[in-house]
Amino acid sequence: MKVTPTAIPDVRLIEPVVRSDDRGFFLETWNARAFAAAGIDASFVQDNHSRSRHGVLRGLHYQVEHAQGKLVRCIAGEVFDVAVDLRKGSSTFGRAIGIALSGENGRVLWIPPGFAHGFVVVSAEADFLYKVTDYWHPEHERTLLWNDPALAIAWPVATPVVNAKDAAGTPLAAAEVYS
Repeated sequence: MKVTPTAIPDVRLIEPVVRSDDRGFFLETWNARAFAAAGIDASFVQDNHSRSRHGVLRGLHYQVEHAQGKLVRCIAGEVFDVAVDLRKGSSTFGRAIGIALSGENGRVLWIPPGFAHGFVVVSAEADFLYKVTDYWHPEHERTLLWNDPALAIAWPVATPVVNAKDAAGTPLAAAEVYS
C-alpha cells in the first residue's frame, strides 16, 4: 500500500496494491499496522455507505465536538472528494483539497479530525464508503458552505444537486472551527 501526503500533508492519499487475475481482484483498504507505519493511528467506530446520482453534492460536513477522522473511498462510479482544514492553528487553515476517487482507481483518502468533508458525484451514480473515528452527534454537526468563494473549490459539476442543509451552510469566515 502506498501512502502519500497531499498538498495538505495531514490528508493522505492511499493507493492499495490491487491483486488481479481472471477471477477478479483483491485489495486491502484498511490495515492497522500499515497505516500506523505511515503515521495514521486511528480506531474506527462506524462504517457508512451512501449511494448518490450524478451531480449530487454532499457536504461540507464536520462536527465541532467529537471531531471525526474519516477513511473514505468510492467503490463504484466516481466522486470528486474534498477536505477543508478547519484547524485554526494549522499552516493550511482554510485550504481545501480535492481528489478524484473511483471504483476504477481504487484510491482511499484519510481525512484526519479537524476537517470539513464533502464530495460530488461525477459519474451516473456512485457508491461511497467511509469509516469514521467517532459517532455521529447531530447536535454538534456543522455545514461549511460548499460554494464559499473563500474556499476556491473547483467543483467539477456546474450545478450540483444540494439539499437544504448543505445549501444553507456557513461561510468559512463565520464558521465554528477547531482551535
